[in-house]
Amino acid sequence: MDKSDIYTQVAEMEEQLGRLYREVKILKQHVVALLEENKSLSLENQNLRDMMANKEQENQKKEENGQRNHVVGEGYDNLARLYYEGFHICHVHYGSLRTEGDCLFCLSFLNK
Repeated sequence: MDKSDIYTQVAEMEEQLGRLYREVKILKQHVVALLEENKSLSLENQNLRDMMANKEQENQKKEENGQRNHVVGEGYDNLARLYYEGFHICHVHYGSLRTEGDCLFCLSFLNK
């Protein structure tokens, strides 16, 4: 083996190590970015879990105190409108005209 061949091989190995070092550096930057994103998402996830737990506790307290969190929909609005226009919405007289004032069945249905 000639001295110049050895020098050439060492120079090639040095270039390969340089490329490998650059690739490792790029990979390291990607790992750091992923770790930062993971930490951020973990914190956000924990905050959301805490918010959900607080919301559930509030709902339980409201239910214990007799307050219910009802969501009023379009159907309820339509029935209420019909009742205030003078029609029964209860199962007993549904659709008939109210002639004697308020109906207790209708009112109990509306207050559910």
